[in-house]
Amino acid sequence: MPNILMTRIDNRLVHGQVGVTWTNTLGANLVVVANDDAAADPVQQNLMDMVVADGVQTRYFTLQKTIDVIHKAADRQKIFLVCKTPQDVLTLVRGGVPITFVNVGNMHFAAGKRQIHKTVSVDDDDIAAFRELAALGVACEVRRVPDEAGEAIGKLLA
Repeated sequence: MPNILMTRIDNRLVHGQVGVTWTNTLGANLVVVANDDAAADPVQQNLMDMVVADGVQTRYFTLQKTIDVIHKAADRQKIFLVCKTPQDVLTLVRGGVPITFVNVGNMHFAAGKRQIHKTVSVDDDDIAAFRELAALGVACEVRRVPDEAGEAIGKLLA
């Protein structure tokens, strides 16, 4: 079983807060970005690598590759899994990735979305994905930084 310390949804993927603050707090030594676009974009990967703490490795996998290889992770790999959307997390869970908890950090406001928290805006597709994750036993909470109290996403969607 892969040693996934935490899974985070953040539409910015890896930035300073993720690459240093969360990684250090979790004690992660590997950040896996599961995102089809980022997996194919070496420029974006280089920018994200610049904000990851020293000694922490990064991998940029498509959703399918994450599903295919996550179970091959060594026990010594303490994995911080980062996704862009709840739909991406749902794809991973359906594919057998053992995710039981999701930290929702940032989902930007855009046309067709409504704000449910300072840093989280959702549309009907997001809500459906969060509800299905809950039905599959995956707890989701909004929490921007480690020292902030988390709020269950279900309460915010009600």
